[in-house]
Amino acid sequence: MSTIKKGTKELILEVSLRLFSSYGYKSTTVRDIAKEVGITQSGLYNHFKNKDAILDTLISRLMNSAIVKIFEEKDIESLAQTGKSMLFSIATTFKLISFDKENEALSRLLMQELYRNSKIRDTYNEHFYQKNIKKLSSVFFLMMQKEKIKQSDPLMLANEFFAPLFFYQMQVHLLKIDNKSTSSLVTMFEKHVDYFWKNIKITQSVK
Repeated sequence: MSTIKKGTKELILEVSLRLFSSYGYKSTTVRDIAKEVGITQSGLYNHFKNKDAILDTLISRLMNSAIVKIFEEKDIESLAQTGKSMLFSIATTFKLISFDKENEALSRLLMQELYRNSKIRDTYNEHFYQKNIKKLSSVFFLMMQKEKIKQSDPLMLANEFFAPLFFYQMQVHLLKIDNKSTSSLVTMFEKHVDYFWKNIKITQSVK
């Protein structure tokens, strides 16, 4: 079976991601990357201006991940109608990404660079946090108006839903780094949805 040979630029990104996520961005040099790829440093500079340009490209890929695009092209009204199934869809997205190797490496890189790079902090806050939190809080607010869920602070509710998903995702990554079993976390994403929904839904009284 024939295999498609990766282009040099793509190989540089692949190697850089592996080295950055394993040893840290600061500790990895252009020489390290070029050596691992099998090219000269000048050859690497034909594709990327510098190491920062490689990092920017990798982070831009993370900004196109499924988590960032959870609510893309979906209006609040239709999301509010789906209720619990919408929450399951979000949790499933987090779960799938948690066990995806490329996204795991990208997430590890992101977590490392959040403390060093203000640009990455701003991007993370806008795309991973604020954007999703605001959209979900709007959905919850509409669901409250339609008396599908209990009255509460919709923004706080959105934070309460998302926070455990990020925590479970981080736990999966930490266990995988140490080659430990992740089986205990496989069902936690769905269990979170069940528990969360049970506590916010309006139970119809039986007359």
